Formats: sequence, C-alpha cells, structure tokens
Amino acid sequence: MAKTENKGILKTWKDDRGFGFIKPEDGSDDLFIHISALHETSRRPYRGDIIYYQVEHGSDGKSKAINASIEGVEIHSKQKVNSKKWLWITAIILGLLGIAAIAYYNMK
Repeated sequence: MAKTENKGILKTWKDDRGFGFIKPEDGSDDLFIHISALHETSRRPYRGDIIYYQVEHGSDGKSKAINASIEGVEIHSKQKVNSKKWLWITAIILGLLGIAAIAYYNMK
C-alpha cells in the first residue's frame, strides 16, 4: 500500500528539544514532528515552514510525521557523500602511483 504525502505548516518548533507541531492543510489536528523525520534536509526547520510528510499511527493511538521534507530546502543524498569519498580515494591512489613512479625512475 502506497503512503500518502501530506502538507502542512510548521506551527511550533522547539529547536533546543528537536520537535514541533505541524498544522495540516486539511484542517485536521496538529501533528507531532521530531527532527529525526527530517534527517536528510540541509537545514533545521523554522516556524512557518511548509512541511511535506507521511503520517505514522502508533500502537499507543498517537500519530506523528515521518519521512518529512521542507518545501524549497535541499535534500542531502547519501550518493553525494559517497561520491566525495571515492574522489578522495582516487586522489590518494593517484598520489601513491606518482610517488612510486618517481621512486622507480630515481633508482635507475
């Protein structure tokens, strides 16, 4: 079953505690959101941000936002991090090959 994406405005945000509440645009009750739901965004949220999210209903009857993003805010992808890692590995290998070539020609 596909999860539906919802939209709302971040009504409150306690940055020191890492959570707040979203006012859903459909008029339903405010929804809890934790910073962990925004794990790939490039900045922390601000009150008034438009948030896209999915809803998770807990066994305790409480609902919370998950898989959330902030409208207009870049998403960090793990692929970018991995590509930088490979760039460093490639640079180190090329550097070592260069040193080995210099040492080889100096031995002659």
